[in-house]
This record gives sequence, C-alpha cells and structure tokens, in this order.
Amino acid sequence: MNDTNRWDHTYDVVVVGSGAAGMAAALTARLRGLTALVVEKTDVYGGTTALSGGAIWVPNNFHLDAAGLGDTPEKARAYLQATVGDRVPAARRDAYIEHGPRMVREFHDRTDVKFVYTPGYSDYFPEELGGCPQGRSIEPQIFDLKKLPPEQRATMRRAGLPTYGLTITSHDFRHLNMVGRTWAGKRTSAKVGARAVKALLSGQKLLSLGEALIARMRHSLDARGGELWLSTPLTELVEDGGRIVGVRVHRDGRELAIRATGGVVLAAGGFSHNQRLREKYLPSPTSAEWSATPEGQTGDALELGTAAGAAVDLMDKVWGAPSAVPPGGKPFFLVADRGIPGMVIVDSAGERYANEAAPYHQFVDAMYAHHRPGATTVPSWLILDATSKARYIFMGLFPGQAFPKPWLESGFVKKASSIEELATQIGAPPKRLRATVSRFNGFARAGRDEDYHRGDSVYDRYYGDPTLPNPNLAPLEKGPYYAVPVHPGDIGTKGGLVTDAMGRVLREDGTAIEGLYASGNVSAAVMGETYPGPGATIGPAMTFSWLAVNHIARA
Repeated sequence: MNDTNRWDHTYDVVVVGSGAAGMAAALTARLRGLTALVVEKTDVYGGTTALSGGAIWVPNNFHLDAAGLGDTPEKARAYLQATVGDRVPAARRDAYIEHGPRMVREFHDRTDVKFVYTPGYSDYFPEELGGCPQGRSIEPQIFDLKKLPPEQRATMRRAGLPTYGLTITSHDFRHLNMVGRTWAGKRTSAKVGARAVKALLSGQKLLSLGEALIARMRHSLDARGGELWLSTPLTELVEDGGRIVGVRVHRDGRELAIRATGGVVLAAGGFSHNQRLREKYLPSPTSAEWSATPEGQTGDALELGTAAGAAVDLMDKVWGAPSAVPPGGKPFFLVADRGIPGMVIVDSAGERYANEAAPYHQFVDAMYAHHRPGATTVPSWLILDATSKARYIFMGLFPGQAFPKPWLESGFVKKASSIEELATQIGAPPKRLRATVSRFNGFARAGRDEDYHRGDSVYDRYYGDPTLPNPNLAPLEKGPYYAVPVHPGDIGTKGGLVTDAMGRVLREDGTAIEGLYASGNVSAAVMGETYPGPGATIGPAMTFSWLAVNHIARA
C-alpha cells in the first residue's frame, strides 16, 4: 500500500504479536514516552511465552552478580563463540551480551517484570569454554493473576499444565521430581503445598513460569498506558518511499490503517503451524501436530516481511523439543522425563542412538542426524520400567500414578511384561531390543554410559536422581515395561527475518528496511543453530525488542 492519505489511528510504535517480544517492545516504548499499540492475531494474548517455562538466559545480569557467580562479558562471549560460533554476526552476539543485562535491570527497576535466579540450572553446554555449571537462567517471580482486571485475566493464554492446582516454579520442579527419593523433594513438596493452602485462604490465584511472565508484562503495560488489541490480524505492511510507515489490520469486520510514526516491530512468532512452510524449509518428516506453539504461529508476519524485501536465515531450524503426542491431546514436551534413570530411547530397530538426557534441542538434531539402514527415528520409542514409573514424575503423572486408560487403550502407551513382548508391540526386533537394554543395564550398574556418556555433563544430572552413583543411570529390570512414541517436536521455529544489532530488518544486500524491526521467532535467532541455555529464546526476544524501540526513540 502506498496511499498514506488516510489513517484510522496513529501511534509512535506499532507492535505485532503479544508474547514476551511484543510486550517488551510496547513496554519499552511507554518507558521512553512513546505511544504504543500491540496487535494480536488470536483472541488471547501471551503467545508461545505463556506456554513456556518463562525463563530468560541473559549472561552477566545483576541476579547472577547477587548470587556470586562471577559471570563476565568475556566469559559470555567465549561461551557464545564456542556454541553459536560465527554462524551469527559477532555484532549481534555482542549486542546481546552488552544490552541484555541492561534490559533486565531497567524492567526490574521501572516495571513489575521481575525475575529470580534459578540456582543450579546449568547452561546446556557447561563444559564448553565460558560455560556456567551453576547456570545463568532466571525465571519470573510468582504473580497473583487477580492483580489483573477480569477481562485481562479471561483473555490471557493459559498453559494448562498438569499441576493439579499447585503453583510450581522451575526450581521447585527439579526437587519435586525426586519427592519420593530425596529430603529436598519432600521439603519442596511441603513448601508447594503450603503455598497452595495460603493462596486458597487469601483468595490469590498464583501463576508461575511463562504465565507469570506474561501476566507481569501485561500488568506493567497496562499501568504504563500501552494498548493491546486482540483478534486483530496483520494483513499488510504499509510502505512509502522505501520506508515502512504503518500497517493494515483486520478488526471487528473492518480493515484499519494504522500509522507508525516511529516504526513497526514484528514480534509475531514463527511458522510452526504452517505445514506448507514446514515442508518447504524444515527437515523431513515434519508436522505441525508435533509443535507446542500456539495455533496462530503461521508465519504471516514473516511472509509480509519477505514481501517487503527482507532477507531470511536459519529457515531449516527449529527450537527442538522431543515430544509425545497423546491421542486428542497437545504435544507433551519431554524435558525432565529424558533425564530420569531406568529409561532408554531407541529407534525403530530397537537401538539407542544418542544421549537421552542431552539438551532437548540437541536431541532433536540427533533424531534427524541418525541414519541406520532399515531404521527410523520418527517416531522413536521411550522405554521405561515399572521402577522408574513408580519413582519419578513422567509426562505430568506423579510417581506411581497410573497412565490414563485412553493412553493405554488407544495404544499410545505400549505395556508389556517383558522387553521382548514390548519389542513386538513397537515393531522392533525382540533380540535386538533385548541386547540394547542388556548393554545399557551393564553401563547402568557400572555407573558409566560408554556409548553416549549419559550423566557425564552437569546439565544431564540436573534432572537425574542424586541418590544414585550416576544420577541418570539405572537398569531396566522390573516389569511391566512401557513404551511411548517420541517425535521431533518444537517450541518454535528459529528461522526468520535477518536483523542487525539494533533489531532493524535487513535486505539481502545488508541495508536496513527503514521503519521495520523484528524480534523473537519471526527473526533469525541470535543463537544460530544451537541453544546455549534455558531461556535463550525469550531472553533475546525481550532484549532485541528493547534495543529496537531504543533505536526508534533515539531517531
């Protein structure tokens, strides 16, 4: 559209998308005295962030200083060089290292967007140069949903996690997973229970994880006078003289033209739910049904950005999330579930092919990289015995809690009295699966995985059982045995519009498209092809939104 004679509304900053990236952009605009509007395609706000753990990975932030970790920009730079490498320009990596801590500090001091350090949640590659075994992740402070007005409560995207009415933080979960094994687990269980009782008596509705982060951002944006429109999909970027000057949206049955005097920030997420784009760019096989992202992640803003001349990168990558998809249910993201002892993951031939407890993004990469004649990894099969089922939380079920009948009756969960019988059910050669389990059991008894080194990394052990010599290893010896199909799911696509260190969208020739910015999963990830630590998705999303709006404010 080139006709700029008529505008229905005018704002300094127009933001597309209401996850952490979009909220951070709008909130920063208000902190700079700029008018801001967030438009959200769906009828609920929060995006993928609301469904996430809500953590952010920002090296050298003040919470880490307070914990005495001794993190420095130099350590962070070395770690990103070791993990991300030159796949991403150094200027973008350096901008993140320099400005991420400033974003965290300002939001903490001037808004209700506050975090707390998560002790011990290791970087995903802590043994690399600059890696931090104690972890750099911080998670949102618990928030009372009742601080929001009723309409904002009703229209916030909810994760629907199986917490049975309990408010559980990331740090809590690590210990709750060992409630039947450690005193720390029992103490945490008592703490979480007391929190629930106190909230019930006081009338609070407590949120944690990604829900808490989104609620805190919405509360802060509302207090600062920022606007958010729901059910308002972006239909067009308005260009005038080579500059993006506004947007067209569809709202209440009308098409509206909204002027953005400072700039438009695209923060609308990736294309996880666009099967056409998945098949065009991502490794095969691929399916939107395996994605844990919201239904609105269809790449609309991405395609409008490319139509405006933007370059793209990393389009063949996702934020990998090994997932099990129950019948009629949403994908269940297997994070801690792959760290418990007494469990293996095998291909269709009944053989292990990777360290099951590896960081989730790395495990999905291994699923696609594994090639053995006559074998496939989609799906793979997670196999566990009755001992592990009774000891640990698995797929949201507490220790000893039976699998839902529909899971068993539908065949989603296979159950057998022997490994050989289970092999027949999953279509694997019985002798080969027995040999795989026997070999693993030998490693478990010795406390050392000679094949894939499960339990060697500090990260592996975070979700393991500290009462065992190797927290991630125990033999599979007691029936019944169970098998669950595992698919290469995702928590978002990584590829998107190429941006510079200020969040400006770039053309193929490296020049900036004036007035157009991007952050979050609509942009090509600053973390390149890897995933350095818990929160390395949301941290950059917030930081580059903050940088983008600061650039707008200076201009």
